[in-house]
This record gives sequence, structure tokens and C-alpha cells, in this order.
Amino acid sequence: MIIVTGADGYIGWPVLLRLADRLPDERIIGVDNFARRRWVEEIGSVSAVPIMTPSKRREKVEELGNVSFVEGDLTSKEFVEMLIKVYQPDAIVHLAAQPSAPYSQISWEKAVYTQYNNNVSTLNLLWALKENDMLNTHFIAATTTGVYGAPEYPIPEGFYEIEYKGGRDVVPHPHMAGSFYHMSKCNDINNMYLAYKQWGLNVSDVRVAIVTGATTEEAKDELATRFDFDFYFGVVTHRFCAQTLIGYPLTVYGKGLQGKPFITLEDCVESFVRLAEKDGSGYQVYNQTLGAVKIVDLARMIQEAAMEEIGLEVEIKHVPNPRVEKEEHEMVIENSNFKKLMNGKIKDLKEAIRDIFATLESRKSVIEAYKDRFLPKALLGER
Repeated sequence: MIIVTGADGYIGWPVLLRLADRLPDERIIGVDNFARRRWVEEIGSVSAVPIMTPSKRREKVEELGNVSFVEGDLTSKEFVEMLIKVYQPDAIVHLAAQPSAPYSQISWEKAVYTQYNNNVSTLNLLWALKENDMLNTHFIAATTTGVYGAPEYPIPEGFYEIEYKGGRDVVPHPHMAGSFYHMSKCNDINNMYLAYKQWGLNVSDVRVAIVTGATTEEAKDELATRFDFDFYFGVVTHRFCAQTLIGYPLTVYGKGLQGKPFITLEDCVESFVRLAEKDGSGYQVYNQTLGAVKIVDLARMIQEAAMEEIGLEVEIKHVPNPRVEKEEHEMVIENSNFKKLMNGKIKDLKEAIRDIFATLESRKSVIEAYKDRFLPKALLGER
């Protein structure tokens, strides 16, 4: 029995579908309260790709025969208690969260909501496993590479050896979050690591990078996953592709020399499925990334792909950086655990960019209609 939380989300939906296909004899339970749909609607945007209503999704996925979809809020102790008691999972793939750093920075209210939603959900799951004597469950959680900040040294996978005043130990990497969302994931990590140390819970802590892509083999056409392109929920790759498709320049913040970690949607989904197929062992950290790419190099990659795939020329325009971050950063991030999980085969970012153009080319009218949700104000009056 495997529970997938956040099963209506961008990553959660294809994970649910792939688990159902890969493990036909296993019962798969999808859990969501459909909050992501409300958050995106609240900030005035939509998924560029049409997705089924919650009721239609439930109907479709349950036709697979080995999937049940349960609607509920993980911040509710009573709901989580019921979930764990009834289904007694062998593994939990915990993908439910408010995942947007910009959304968490909007206001006092949004910062508090983000941390309450994310941290209480995780704590409820951890304590429900303990209180129901289910500490053999493999707890697989999506955290983020954003907890590392931007240190000027190679970033390890979760832990590093430190020497100080004659002493030596292996310690968790310090948390240097850059938003209230990222800090919520730091808190999740602390709580999961405590559950491992005190109770012996087996945890796979997946530090998710910037996920890029529109489809997977299972999640496309009628079963498509959502695709956000707005400032709050659309990652930089998706915003750049959206700008390209409606004829605007790619707006690189500052010099664009900030190194950022990326991963394709395909590899993101596949790694969670592979972990769900395995037994947990201690506290394992996976830096889920193909490595760092500088933002200006990403823009050039998209510029090249736009010409090759859809015959569009696009300009790169540097604009003032609205974010508090280093103007230049050589991010070096270790990912040996992740590479081993993926058998050394990690997909190139260009593949995901081509997938985005192929998927969105017919959706230009939707992107144009919501361009004020992702274009800098300086560009909105240019056409």
C-alpha cells in the first residue's frame, strides 16, 4: 500500500499515474484537498494546459483498478489519523505542500499560512505513523534544494564533515533559506530528521530542484498534469517558454549569472517512483538535480530550442533583479546519491524544453490572455 499526498499537483499527478502503472498489484492511494487550484485562481492565473475537474480526475484514475483517491486536509489530525489507520501504508510519497516561494512572500498572512500548511501536514503524518506503530513505513518527502541557500563551496547531499577547534563530526548542512516557503522545508527536514533519530523512522529526503517539463508518458492529453506559467507558481523555465510563445523577450534578472539547480519533470517523477519501490534505510538525502545552470545560459538554451522546434526568434533582455540574491553565483551541488538512484542516467534539460514547446504551441491564446500574470510591468506596454 502506497499513499501519494499532493496527488492532484504538477508532480503528484504523474507520480500517482506511474505508480499505478508500474505496480499493478499494489494499492495506490492518492490524497489531496485541491488547494493548488485555489491558490492559482486566487492570484488570477490558470494552468496553460487544461486539466480535468477533481471529480473527473478521481473517476478516471479509479478506472485503473488499483487506485483510490481520497479528498482531505493533512493539517487535520482527525483526517490523517483516519488515513493511516485505514490504509496502513508501506510507503508514503509526501508531495503535498504550498510550493511557491513568491506566494509565501506576498504578506504576513501568506507566510504564516505556508508554514502552517506545510509543517503541520508533515508533523501530522510523522506522528500518525508513530502513534499507530507504523515506523517501518518508508517516508519519502519532497523538500527542496532551496534549503541550501547559495554557499560559496560545493553543496553536499544533506550532510558534511566538519572540524572545529579540534573536534570532528558529520552534521546536517546548515539551512540558509531565502523565502518563507523554503524555511518551511527547512522545518520539515528538522522534524523528519528528529523522527529518524528518536523513533527510527526510515526517511528519504528528496531535495527537489527547479522542475521543468510539461508531460510524462502517463500524464498527457486527457490525463495531462497542470502547467503553471505565472510569476508565483510558474518556474523560470516555464515563464521563459511562455514569453517566447507570445513574442516577448526572455527577461533575465540582472546579469543572469546565478547558478540554479534544475531537473526534468520526467526524472523527478521517475525518482519518486523508484524510491517508493524500495525499502527505506535510515535517513537518506537525494539532491534531485541534473546540476546547476546559469539563468542566462538557460535563456540561450530556450532561444536556441525556440528556433529549432517552432521557428521563432526570441530576444534576451536583462532587467533589474527584483529578488534579494547574489548577482553571480557558481553553484556546485553534489548528486551522487541521486545519480545512483537513477543508474547514472539523467535527462538533459533541452529535452524538457522541447516538450514544453510541443505542448504549449496550441495554447498561445491562453498565455496571451494571462500575460500580466508573468511579464514584468516594463514589458507589458511594449506591444
